[in-house]
Formats: sequence, structure tokens, C-alpha cells
Amino acid sequence: QVQLVESGGGLVQAGGSLTLSCAASGSILSIYAMGWYRQAPGKQRELVARIIINGGRTNYADSVKGRFTISRDNAKNTVYLRMNSLEPEDTAVYYCNVVRDGFYYWGQGTQVTVSS
Repeated sequence: QVQLVESGGGLVQAGGSLTLSCAASGSILSIYAMGWYRQAPGKQRELVARIIINGGRTNYADSVKGRFTISRDNAKNTVYLRMNSLEPEDTAVYYCNVVRDGFYYWGQGTQVTVSS
């Protein structure tokens, strides 16, 4: 099992910035990727950004490219999502995700609200 603890959500005005953190613990060996998904009311959960642990390759949703940056600290088993130039459309619950041995593990979610 993998446990994920998220932090960093909150309320911010449009154009502002937030950084989300997700610390992984438990059976963290052989984690393939860590990332962030989000789900807005009435919408499906969608991938925001993901980083492959070995090699550091990243991929982003088109809607956040150039504004969001995902990074990792392997020593701390933590992944970060720096979100700049936030827009009201970014309002959602953000979920940390880990892929390990073909299984997906999820954090509890953290609310990000961007006011216009």
C-alpha cells in the first residue's frame, strides 16, 4: 500500500499562484509515476500533470502548459505542483496520484478555488 498526504490547496484570486505538495509513504519502492489529477463539479477527473520517477519525464494537460510545473524530491518521496497564473477554470479538487506496479493510488484531495 501507498499512503499519500496532500497539502497546499486554498482560495486564491485569478492570476495568483499556489503550490501543492504530496508526500508518499508506505510501499514506495518501484513507484513508476507521481502526478496530479483534478475534478471540477459535474466534470470527469482529468490528468493535470505527471512525472515519471526514473528519468523525470513530464507531461501536462494542454490547459495548464506554461502555467503549471510539476517537480519531485526523490529523497523526500514528495511531488510538487506549482500553479501560476491561476484561472477560475482551474477551480477543482486536486488529487495526488501514484502509479506503482500497475495500481493507482489516490490522495484524499485538496480543494483549489480561484476567484475572478
